[in-house]
Amino acid sequence: MMCINSVAATCNVMVITDPTGKDPNGAAAGSMSFADNMFQSTFLMSKEHHFAVLSGGTGGSDSRLDSIVDAVASLENNASAASAASIASKYKGARLVVGGPEMGISIGGSFDAYVVTVDGNGSITVTPYSSTSGGIATLQPGQKGAIIHLRNSEGNPLYGTAATVRKETAINIGKMIRDGYPATTIVSEAMGEVANDSGEKYGGGAVNLVSGLSTGDMFTPKDLNESGYPMNEVYSKSCADCGWSVGYPSSENYEVCPVCNGELTTIYAYEALGNAITVTSDSVSVSVYGSEKPGLASTTKQIVDASVAKYGYDASAIATSINKGINNGLLVGVDHVEPKDINVKKDSKAVGVYYTALNGDKSSPSWDLPVDANLLNILGSIQTAIGVILILLVVFRSRLLKSFQNR
Repeated sequence: MMCINSVAATCNVMVITDPTGKDPNGAAAGSMSFADNMFQSTFLMSKEHHFAVLSGGTGGSDSRLDSIVDAVASLENNASAASAASIASKYKGARLVVGGPEMGISIGGSFDAYVVTVDGNGSITVTPYSSTSGGIATLQPGQKGAIIHLRNSEGNPLYGTAATVRKETAINIGKMIRDGYPATTIVSEAMGEVANDSGEKYGGGAVNLVSGLSTGDMFTPKDLNESGYPMNEVYSKSCADCGWSVGYPSSENYEVCPVCNGELTTIYAYEALGNAITVTSDSVSVSVYGSEKPGLASTTKQIVDASVAKYGYDASAIATSINKGINNGLLVGVDHVEPKDINVKKDSKAVGVYYTALNGDKSSPSWDLPVDANLLNILGSIQTAIGVILILLVVFRSRLLKSFQNR
């Protein structure tokens, strides 16, 4: 029997910088924790209705999941964020953070949070709320601001810092909203600050509530009962000139870009998180189909980004770049692709990659050798026959020698 340690996010943050929903980076949310199994901390986003439901708390995973299902059902019936978040109080120890660009943000259940509001004149208000006083905490619809919840996990070497870090991060969030930073950048920076100062640092991940972008499995654990990627550590290195990039720890082997000899920029995990959910003028939306191998989607996006930056929206060039990644071992568990497997939509800056997963435990496709497979089979048969003959000769020789010695 396999034992799975239950876990809940100890840090939830949701930020709204454009309550009209028009800014593609105007609302974002993220979660992380010091504990293992952060993929158990259910994080649900509706791309159609532009809301997210973040969960956490001290209750079991079943109660958190049940509370999320109920919250989503209520939101689909046009419930407010406050009404949906209040559902958490029906489940022992559960916490829900519910929000979207036009509905505001609410937190309910078991929480210690700050609500940040930023008025049109730049005035920042940071107000503490706790579930011990009952009720929910809300950022009203139409208001710029944020909600951040933070507690320390048992065993965290920085245990006891949550209250101070929660307040300081809330203040910094308010300043960044006032200064015009997009919500996606603010969530990224807030998660970096929390990771550094409170030790609640393992992904987890984040989403862009307006554009529907997500970090996917970039930072979640690869196996059960393991921690996710630390958000305050180096994640990759990239070349601004040609778009080439490589993840950690392989990045430690490169001082300059092997493609164009350009300077490499070190990217920390919280920065990579921000890049993944932020829409820019040259952003490419990459969708991966056919396999759910851990890391496949994020690595494919890096390869596609680099290919588009260098060659444009060319299906053949993208396929060639992906196949190089497969040959180099960057992409595993999938077969080579052809241009027909690449769906390019230049107008919407989107690329779909349709993989064929390899059978069994194969990590890479068969080699494409310049020799006919039938010839190899024949050669193999000949070698087998020669091997048998050699064995017979050895046996015959030993018997011949023995017979000679007995004379």
